[in-house]
Formats: sequence, structure tokens, C-alpha cells
Amino acid sequence: MKRKPCLKWNPRGMWTVVLLAVLIAAPALAADVYRIGGLFSVTGPASFLGDPEKRSLEMAVAEINADGGIDGKMLEAVIYDTEGDPQKAVSGINKLINKDKVLAIIGPSTTPATLAVKNFAERARIPLISCAAGIAITEPVTPWTFKTAQNDALAVASVYAHMKNRGVEKIGLLTVADAFGESGKQQLEQQVGNYGLRIVAVESFGGKDTDMTAQLTKIRAAGPDAIVCWGTNPGPAVVAKNIRQLQIDVPLYQSHGVASPKFIELAGEAAEGICLPTGKILVAGLLPVDDPQKEMLNDYILRYTETQKMPVSGFGGYAWDAMHLLAEAMQGAGGDRNKIRDNLEKIDHFPAVSGVFRFSPDDHNGLGPEAFVMVRIEGGIWSLER
Repeated sequence: MKRKPCLKWNPRGMWTVVLLAVLIAAPALAADVYRIGGLFSVTGPASFLGDPEKRSLEMAVAEINADGGIDGKMLEAVIYDTEGDPQKAVSGINKLINKDKVLAIIGPSTTPATLAVKNFAERARIPLISCAAGIAITEPVTPWTFKTAQNDALAVASVYAHMKNRGVEKIGLLTVADAFGESGKQQLEQQVGNYGLRIVAVESFGGKDTDMTAQLTKIRAAGPDAIVCWGTNPGPAVVAKNIRQLQIDVPLYQSHGVASPKFIELAGEAAEGICLPTGKILVAGLLPVDDPQKEMLNDYILRYTETQKMPVSGFGGYAWDAMHLLAEAMQGAGGDRNKIRDNLEKIDHFPAVSGVFRFSPDDHNGLGPEAFVMVRIEGGIWSLER
């Protein structure tokens, strides 16, 4: 029996074969996966926002992949922790665009971080779906930037309508000195006349301040019927405690920026009686059976609590919604970013955790006043204001 001739060892030829194999396989592997970027404040002062967002994005990706992915291709989430720092968000988006070659980006968690990165997404022509609330993120509309958090303009309208119905006339404002607080302050000042209210005092606080008694003493001297605090934790919890310490006996309203169990935990007994606007997730069990969001809310709450072993917050819902909206837009797009962007703009009547989305070329937030309800903290839990 003849033995087959042995192949001679050729180092250069062998490495050529290996290199060719890698070059051929790499695009094939990349083509089998759609990479989605995430920028969240997973740690740091805004972790109450970013941690549930990261968890929710990972949950959504796992769910979509279990159902067969997008047009047969699996999703892969590449997530960077911004720590709530706009500069770290900039570093993260540059990695996602230039190193990771993601198809789209979800986040950041905060308004300042989103405003710091949105121009990078616009220049790279990559869909960015922010999880932050500032109206400046999507107004004026820019082609590649969308968001899932309800606009602060709608939140202010909810607060003012509630005040008017309860006979409030004079209000004091206390806002955090960052992009979220400035955007809220602008809306509070612009809309006040629409409700027959009058602002009698305006003060601000830093994001890391631990005592606001000086500002609150000035506000008390102006004699308001109610106080509005606009910020994200931990500052608003400090404000709640300081108001109780100073025995200021007027209603305190907070923004949707504290709509999570973390605020009640931080404020403790001082949270009692506070009113704020929020998405419906905090009171999902109290919604009527015909509410268009109820089924989606119940599904998300069940999945999150079972897999994460912790209560939900509306903030995680922003990332959950963003991934499912993105998945809808990716269907049939073949990984083409332009088609994905165009498909996002065409999404209409999409019930989700944060509201019923109706995007258009003129509206990249897509939510109306019905996305908000007013809640009151009673006995350490949320109750629905009627």
C-alpha cells in the first residue's frame, strides 16, 4: 500500500493560511451578531438610574436572542459605565463607535452626559436613544438622537396642573445646578403663567451638596404655598429632610428624576406626603385593566423582579423600551443604520413601559401627557393621585 506523500512544513505558508482563515472568519463572525452599545451610570451618584438601565438592557437582549434575534442574527450588548460623568460618557461613546463598531447606542442615563455625547452620534450617523429626560436632548430635533424618558416639559405641566387644582398660588423653586436642573427650571419658569401661578423665590444647589437649609430659609421667607425641588438623588432627599428639620409646613413637589424606591430609602420619613410626576410603572397595579400600557408594565415588572431580585424603577424601563423600539426598527434593515434611523421615525402607537410611543420626523421622544401620572408617597409606598 502506497503511503501518501507528506506535506512539507513551510512556516511562511502556514502563517499565511492561518491569517487568511482569521480574515475570512472575522467578518463572518461579526456579521452574525448585531452589537448594541450602552452608556449608563452604573456606579456613582446616579447609579440608581444606570444600574437598573444596564440590567434592563441585558434582560431585553437576552429575551430577543431567546426569540431568535433580529432576522436570525443575535444581539450583543457592549456596555460602558459613565459613572454619571459627561467626560467618561464621551470616552465611552468613542470606544463604542470606533473600537466596538456598534450598530446603535442606548443611553446615557443623565441629561448632562447625553448632551455631551449626542454630537458624536450625529457626526458618526449612528442612532442614539437616550434614557435621560432633558427636553434639550430632542428639541430641536436632530436626525440621529431619540429618547425614551418622558420630557421634563410634560412633568412640569403635570405638577402645575396638580397645584392649580389644590389652590396653590405662590411657589418656591429649588433646582440642581446641572443640565437636568436648568432644563427643569426653564420649563417651570416658562409654564408658570399658563396655570395662574407665581414664582416668589428661586434657589439652586450643587449635585454634591449635603445641606440646603440656607436656600430653604430664603424660600420660606418669601411665603410660598408650595415648593418644587427639581433634581436627581441624592440632593432631593436632602431637601426633603431639611424641610422637615426647618418645619416648613407647605407641600413639597419633586421631579420625575426621583421616581424610584431609592428616593424613599434616602429620604426616609421625610418622604411622606411628597407628590411627583412619574411614569405609570410605580403604580401599575392601580391602573385600570384597559390601560394600553398595563400588559407591558406587568410583563416587565415580573421579568425584572424575578431575574434581578429587586424592585423595579421607571428608570430601568427607559432602557428596556429603547432596546425594544430599536429591535422594531432593526427588523428588515439588514444592519443598515440609515434604515434603522428611518424606521425609528416611523414607529407609531408602540405601547411600552414609559408610555405609548409615537415617533415622527418632528418628535424624537414620541410621548404625550398621558405618559405621566401624579403620585404621592404615603406610608413609604406610592399612591396614585386622582
